[in-house]
Amino acid sequence: MLDAIQSVEPRTISKEFVFTGDRLAMTAARDSVMDFLGDYVDGEQQEIDVLLALQEALANAVLHGSGGDPSKTIHCRVEIDPSAITIVVTDSGPGFDLAAVDARGANLSEHGRGISLMRGLMDEVSYSRGGSEVRLTKFRKTKP
Repeated sequence: MLDAIQSVEPRTISKEFVFTGDRLAMTAARDSVMDFLGDYVDGEQQEIDVLLALQEALANAVLHGSGGDPSKTIHCRVEIDPSAITIVVTDSGPGFDLAAVDARGANLSEHGRGISLMRGLMDEVSYSRGGSEVRLTKFRKTKP
């Protein structure tokens, strides 16, 4: 008798969201991302953490990266695997001075509360492309 062999390879689910760089589109983008994530967050507290960090990342992309200009685009890629939810928000702006962010995540310039907020809510926060791309990671307890 043959035994069935089942693959236990981890699977990654991903989706790309693209929206205009204005404030009206930001709310719809946030809602679309959270609708996609709904079945993959580990409870209400994790959902709130991800929602608030995502909102801040999108607001930064719209306000600082796109200047509220609807002719510019913002990309948001979501990846879900058994160990983490990762959200990458990329805007077309010039970024910011990464050296102005201290070890606690506070931006020592005129803005920066959002960086501390995102770092407090997510397990990992990192920047690339000179600050015009933020990667937010929240570790998961359950599998997709």
